[in-house]
Amino acid sequence: MLDSILRVEGLCKRFGAVEASNNLSFEVARGEIHALIGPNGAGKTTAINQLTGEITPDAGSIFFDGEEITHLPVHLRARKGLARSFQITAVFEHLSVEENLGLAVQAHQGHSFRFWRNVARDSSLKQLTRQAIETIGLEARAAEPAANLSHGEKRQLEVGMALASRPKLILLDEPMAGMGPGGTVKLAELIQGLKGNLSILLVEHDMDVVFSLADRITVLVYGEVIASGTVEQIRNDPLVRQAYLGEEVIDA
Repeated sequence: MLDSILRVEGLCKRFGAVEASNNLSFEVARGEIHALIGPNGAGKTTAINQLTGEITPDAGSIFFDGEEITHLPVHLRARKGLARSFQITAVFEHLSVEENLGLAVQAHQGHSFRFWRNVARDSSLKQLTRQAIETIGLEARAAEPAANLSHGEKRQLEVGMALASRPKLILLDEPMAGMGPGGTVKLAELIQGLKGNLSILLVEHDMDVVFSLADRITVLVYGEVIASGTVEQIRNDPLVRQAYLGEEVIDA
């Protein structure tokens, strides 16, 4: 039996005539990287927004760490250990790498937001901030304003800010979007290094990244799961190859 950190059962969500989630069901095991893939319009973003609480499903249930969270607000899901990074990078451009991460650490610790002076004086907050910088590999850029970072480095910083809350599960929504090969490799290495220590739900278009990182994959088409399994199972599934990978499958 799968030891699930996240279990989604029969989620349905309509927007007018569009069925964005159609009886959506899947599970994410503890410590695994689980990829959620599908063509544009497959319902991936709607699914993620329901998991985080930004959209309320019309039907179905969401269970996180053994507890139903279907109708919990966003901030309470975050407190329970559900974190997210977005398709569009969301960092504080005028603050340094260290300050961005310090702010994220402060938010998780419940400190007041008189902000950086508190972090600089609080040895425990400062230590957690330094650990976060080391985790994402931006030690050499710690004092740099986020505005000076490359797109890939900003992505690393955003993941670090999500990790600062010490989540049980992190949802990575198109982390490789807009990145060149070098940035993709660095971020993929960062995500790979989290495997086993953290549960990750990865929404990603880059299939090379998905196949290299994922333990298991769930495939959506028109809001419905058409396949779920290991990388090899998904690679060899004729329905997936036809509907998503764009290959013509000819019956013998």
